[in-house]
Amino acid sequence: VRLVESGGGSVQAGWPLKLFCTACGFTHPMSWFHQGPGNQRERIACIGYDGETSYADSVKGRFTISKDKPKNTLYLQMKNLDTEDTAMYYCAASTKWYCSSAIEPISYEYWGQGTQVTVTQ
Repeated sequence: VRLVESGGGSVQAGWPLKLFCTACGFTHPMSWFHQGPGNQRERIACIGYDGETSYADSVKGRFTISKDKPKNTLYLQMKNLDTEDTAMYYCAASTKWYCSSAIEPISYEYWGQGTQVTVTQ
C-alpha cells in the first residue's frame, strides 16, 4: 500500500482546507494523524472497514474524514482552522479493520510522507 498526501498549505485562522491521500491499495482502517513541533503523532480522524468514523476531541465537529474507493482517495475536510491545528499531517493505513483497534501510530503499517498545514492569525 502506497500513500501520498497532498493539499497542505498555509491558511488564515477560520478558513477551511482539504487534504487528500491517494492510496495505491486500500486497507482498513485508514486514518489521519497530525504531529506538531515537539509533540507526539496523534490520530485525529479514522474511517473503518464498515464506514465507522472516529475523531479526536480537538477536531470533532470541524474535521470530516471520508473516502472514495473508486478513486483510491482518502480525504480530510478541515473547517474553522485554528493556529493550534498547525502540524504535519499524515495519512496512514492499518490492517486491523476497525478504528477502535488502531488508535496508536504503532498499529499502522503504511504511512504517507506527510503534508504541512500552517494556520496563521
